[in-house]
Amino acid sequence: MSQKVNLKAYFERIGFSGSIAPTAATLEALHALHPAAIPFENLDSLLGRPISLDYLAIERKLLSERRGGYCYEHNLLLMAMLRELDYTVKGLAAKVLWSNPEATDVAPHHMLLAVEIGGTTYIADVGFGGLSLTAPLKLRAEVEQETPHETFRLLGGDPIWRLEAKVAEDWRVLYTFDMAEKTLEHYGPSNTWLSSDPTSPFTSELRVALSPPGKRLALKDNRFTIYTVGEPPETRELTTLKEMREVLSTTFGITLPGAELLDPALERVLTKLQPAAG
Repeated sequence: MSQKVNLKAYFERIGFSGSIAPTAATLEALHALHPAAIPFENLDSLLGRPISLDYLAIERKLLSERRGGYCYEHNLLLMAMLRELDYTVKGLAAKVLWSNPEATDVAPHHMLLAVEIGGTTYIADVGFGGLSLTAPLKLRAEVEQETPHETFRLLGGDPIWRLEAKVAEDWRVLYTFDMAEKTLEHYGPSNTWLSSDPTSPFTSELRVALSPPGKRLALKDNRFTIYTVGEPPETRELTTLKEMREVLSTTFGITLPGAELLDPALERVLTKLQPAAG
């Protein structure tokens, strides 16, 4: 990622206009704005399109084309922007345990960042879908850290760290990771599997998320949920292509692929959820 990055386009995309000094305050501002403006989404994988980790391709997709992406795209974009602002940043890999907290044979299919500021290490992650961090976390064990949305904590750290979020009154694990730096060479095989393998959930399930101030928006297949901080979630099922397209384009702000490509994929999502006849 030696290419010149387009900071101006990034700042316009996320609505940032503050200080660009490489401080904790700047990182906090960027980290809150990014997942509020650029959606997590897997439309390309659902359409059978390959996901490129080439930086210029990511910038074009997420900034110029006003699309979203998944963990590699989001966090590679953020890493490039932070490095351009003179932060010291490295990529890490994590094993996702959200759906199976007791699993022991999970491959590291998630990317996050470690950012060094004045001798303090922060964890940054704008690509974990419906529970993406909306603030960086200090790399400190056993400390509850509030963000604009949930409260998080890190456990362990010798050498495996465990990230947990407080959901209602329960602590739920998101993933585990260590501090070994990873590069595109490490991420490539995982990205290929996530985006193209028939057993990957990203090739068969629709997953979209956005985290504006005070709420989280989540679409899994046709189930659209609004989680407002301090209130019960509101959920409705989308039953038509028109509803699906409207929520994707209006609520999530995604510039959609052409109907000739997208509609058959959305139809598959809706069809698989219909109860069997008889």
